Amino acid sequence: MRMRKCVLLVIVLFLFCATSKAQTEFGVKGGLNITFFKVTEGDFGTNPESEVGYYAGAFADIVIDNGLHIQPELLYIGINDFTFLNAPIYLKYDVSNDFHILVGPSLNYFFDFFTNKFKVRADISLAYDLSSRLNLHMKYTLGFEEFSPNVLFLGLGYVL
Repeated sequence: MRMRKCVLLVIVLFLFCATSKAQTEFGVKGGLNITFFKVTEGDFGTNPESEVGYYAGAFADIVIDNGLHIQPELLYIGINDFTFLNAPIYLKYDVSNDFHILVGPSLNYFFDFFTNKFKVRADISLAYDLSSRLNLHMKYTLGFEEFSPNVLFLGLGYVL
C-alpha cells in the first residue's frame, strides 16, 4: 500500500511538471553509489562496512523563479541483490550558471529487506553542468533510523 502511495506521488509530480506553464526539462541519470552501513538487521553477506552499487532513473527540472527550481526524481538502486526505489524531491538553487546545490527529502521503498519497507531520508546534492545537456552530480543520502544506510552517489545526468 505504501509503495502505491509513493509511486502515485511521483507520477503526480511528473504529471504536474508536464502540464506546468513553468519552464520544465526532463532527463535521465545514472551512475555508481557507495553505501555505508553497519549491519544490525538482515544479511548483507559478510557484514561489510560499505558496498558499491548502481542507480538509474529519470528527473524533471521545473524552474519556479530565477535561480530556483524543484527537481523530483525517480531512481532504481541496486546493491548486489538488494534493490529499492528512491524518489527525492529537491529544492535546487543555482549558485552559478553551471553549479547547483540541491536539498530535500528522499522517499524510499525497499523491495526485499525491511519489514517497514518505506523510509524517508534526507539528501544533499551538488551538480555541475559539463554542457547544456550533460551534468556531473554527487549526492549524499542520510538515513535517520537505526538501520537506514547512508549513500554517496556519483554519476551523470542527461537532459532530453
